[in-house]
Amino acid sequence: DRAPTARRPRADRAPTARAMTEDEARRVRELVHRARCVMLEPSCAKKAVMTAETHRWWFGDDDDATTTTSYAREDTENVVDDPVREISRVVDPGQTRRIGNGGTAQSRSAILHSLASIESWAMLLAWDAIQRFGVARNMPKEFYDDFVELAADEGRHFALLSRRLDECGVVRFGELEAHDGLWRTAKETAHSLEARLAVEHCVHEARGLDVLPQTIGKFRRNGDEASATLLETVIYPEEITHCASGLRWFKYLHAREVDGGDVGEEPETEESGVVKAFHEIVREYFHGALKPPFNDEARAKAGFTPVWYEPLATKVHAQ
Repeated sequence: DRAPTARRPRADRAPTARAMTEDEARRVRELVHRARCVMLEPSCAKKAVMTAETHRWWFGDDDDATTTTSYAREDTENVVDDPVREISRVVDPGQTRRIGNGGTAQSRSAILHSLASIESWAMLLAWDAIQRFGVARNMPKEFYDDFVELAADEGRHFALLSRRLDECGVVRFGELEAHDGLWRTAKETAHSLEARLAVEHCVHEARGLDVLPQTIGKFRRNGDEASATLLETVIYPEEITHCASGLRWFKYLHAREVDGGDVGEEPETEESGVVKAFHEIVREYFHGALKPPFNDEARAKAGFTPVWYEPLATKVHAQ
């Protein structure tokens, strides 16, 4: 199982407007095909392996010995609207059972299971961005670079959390119920890349930054240092880069489609056009107000200053 491969060092890639070469366009078509193959694979564990393989292929790190999957499918011509998943115990987000504060082995395993499920959905969200929006919105190569990297991170997080779940010996992944809240949001934003970036990456993933330190504390206080270290040293810092990617591409699209130029380097204010557009989209697609307290330090590392999120902590009522 090569899914938990180390992530590549990633620079803060500045999006460009240059046209792709013919070879780059061909590789993008193959990437979209592979993305749809991942989404149509039933096994979450196999999805993670295919994601790692495709990451190595995209960045030129693979050879015949590292690829074990056949991508010879003929049903990838159209957008995959719903991924195939073998996990059957899916419940409404509002009906999930309480998983506790980590004081028992069962509670800690339930937390790990919930986190693994979230990461498995996040992996598919990255692939969906590529297969649904990449070509349709004429996105540059750096967009694919970012989202292949993001998918690989999430797939590796899933594999590491699943492995840790096995080590704890209480349950295996798929044996507990899980909700599909992230994918429900994905379906609501399936027609708009801007909405997808704003809600999934700049709201949901940023919320993860707010609550992960408390989750790490639950494991550490109850003697599970291995789980605490995994979250603290691998997953938490990498999730910051995912929020940064969402914000970077939201700003890119606003500059390209609305401002007709490059992303500005001046600090945004609450009156900036891109910030106002972000607020409007979040209020339209996110149900309710954002919940403080916010992890300002982690959000700042992702490029979020308070002007992006603090105004959204108050629900605006329609007149």
